[in-house]
Amino acid sequence: MAPTLSKPADSYSPLYFLASLGAGGLSVTFFMFLMFWVPHPDAPVPVFEDIMKAFGSGSPALQAAIVIAWVGIAIFAFLNLKYLFWNLSAFAAFKKTEAYDKLRKSNAETTMLAMPLALAMSVNGMFIVGLVFVPNLWSIVEYLFPMAMVAFLLIAVLAFRMIGGFLGRVLSQGGVFDVTANNSFAQLLPGFAISMSAVGFAAPAAMSTNPATVAVSLIASTFLAVVAVLYTVLAATTAISSMLQHGTAREAGPTLMVIVPIVTILSILLLRQSHGLHSTFDSHTNGGETMVFLARMLSVQFAFLGLGAVVLRAQGYFKDFVMGDKTSPGSYALVCPFVAIAVLMQFFVNKGLVGAGVIDKFGTPYWAVTAIAIAFQITAISLVVRLNRQHFGKAQASVVPAE
Repeated sequence: MAPTLSKPADSYSPLYFLASLGAGGLSVTFFMFLMFWVPHPDAPVPVFEDIMKAFGSGSPALQAAIVIAWVGIAIFAFLNLKYLFWNLSAFAAFKKTEAYDKLRKSNAETTMLAMPLALAMSVNGMFIVGLVFVPNLWSIVEYLFPMAMVAFLLIAVLAFRMIGGFLGRVLSQGGVFDVTANNSFAQLLPGFAISMSAVGFAAPAAMSTNPATVAVSLIASTFLAVVAVLYTVLAATTAISSMLQHGTAREAGPTLMVIVPIVTILSILLLRQSHGLHSTFDSHTNGGETMVFLARMLSVQFAFLGLGAVVLRAQGYFKDFVMGDKTSPGSYALVCPFVAIAVLMQFFVNKGLVGAGVIDKFGTPYWAVTAIAIAFQITAISLVVRLNRQHFGKAQASVVPAE
């Protein structure tokens, strides 16, 4: 036997696309600083010119927040693309192995949906990078919206092809889906992927001034959102029965919290649609309704976050797979819930509480609730740093048969 050097990531799984997804999500958490703290009277989102104006005339605290946002967006957008390209290369090699053929014949075939999920996140992330760092981008944004929708359409088609292949196999043949191994929320990944394309499709509804573009955005994002919800509900229902009988699969434990990011994505989608209906079609929603809507969505998130935490703690998951020596690519699913709550909490504070007139912007209650969002953001960053070191860090010696 001869020693060789290897990293956990050398044993590839499509779930490693979640490393790219988590980094992309963290870039969004830093964009929230700019979204809600930088004035942008001429656009629904802050653009390069708004940010530079605020940096030049703002207080030292605002300037510091802008610098932190710039750095955070740049770092995590880079990591998002770095791990996306690594995964695409590794997946191409993985498709030539027997392990891939085995994967295609098992319940785990749906893990491949992590690819379109990560791709859609990267498109969203690159749009944020353009808003923040590219001058005069807003002057051509109406030309970019159709291009973005085409990109999300292609990603959605990829996702549906993968889902169709899986469902066509398991629903046309009896006994090929292992119900006893469905004891997690891993089968919710397709719903997660579809919802990510849906929220990208909804962006033009909130930002475009072209009625045709807004209409296409509203209709397409609605279709994708409905499909995502249907798939998620049905997959969760079948999984709960298996978990009650067989317990939760230990390495798939983090999937219990996958509902959390799905809720954030669909909440942002509905907010974008509401804004588009208001600005283009004169349909109105008041601040109180928005506050209650976001409170309901956060309630769902904290319920599933608590469920996941209870099960993972009982299984000793954090001790073994996060703080310990064991590794599992599914650990990257832990990043998503913390990112998701950090983002939705920012919307709850600014669009909900401030929008309804419950609290004053930048007052003590405002910062008290915002601190909760930032705490979740810091937790997500810590997880990404730890998991990247575990899975992509220095190679460890292992023993393999000598040639």
